[in-house]
Amino acid sequence: MELRLNGLVSGGTGTGKTTLLNALSAFIPDSERIVTIEDPLELQLQQPHVISLEARPPNVDGRGEVTQRELLRNTLRMRPDRILIGEVRGGEAFDMLNAMNTGHEGSLSTIHANSPRDGLARLENMVLMANLDLPVRAIREQVSSALHMILQIARFRDGGRRITHVTEVAGMEGQIVTLQDIFRFDQKGIDENGRVLGQLRATGIRPSFVEGFEQAGIALPEGLFQNVAEW
Repeated sequence: MELRLNGLVSGGTGTGKTTLLNALSAFIPDSERIVTIEDPLELQLQQPHVISLEARPPNVDGRGEVTQRELLRNTLRMRPDRILIGEVRGGEAFDMLNAMNTGHEGSLSTIHANSPRDGLARLENMVLMANLDLPVRAIREQVSSALHMILQIARFRDGGRRITHVTEVAGMEGQIVTLQDIFRFDQKGIDENGRVLGQLRATGIRPSFVEGFEQAGIALPEGLFQNVAEW
């Protein structure tokens, strides 16, 4: 969080995306101004300077609706340091990517998807829902420049919720957004109580943002990105 990386928490229904987003928000410095956009309100941030905005459905007459996209547009006038969107689910995806690219680094959101690649595909479809007639390549360039990391979370058969992938968005190659897994959950089996055994292991790939930690003087654990085969 200190490097202000833009992130996306991806996962299926009931996997704990909002809970993980809430946990990540605890590492945001108290000095920053945070604006949250949700439908409904679920995040419980502990920082002193938090503005919580909630979308509103239309009344019985079909009037008075306030969408997440409208809230996001107004948020940009509130001078936020970071923007947290409880779940991106429509045309607000385009405005979110624009915000991440224009001075609101360190923003976070969640999305329904079963893998990091599926998460990007859903995000691309949501931008198309904004009816802006953008070419697919332009959307993918926007995604690759706005996002730095995707956290994939899943609910296992034992009921436990675990992060299965920590994936870096590494840019573009041709027409494709390049993803590289930094950590993956390595499942070892199931114990006698039916609990899934395993742990998150490094793939051996050194992410590009590690240089930012070094420049900021943040010490990383020795051997953090050591190859799985060498463990």
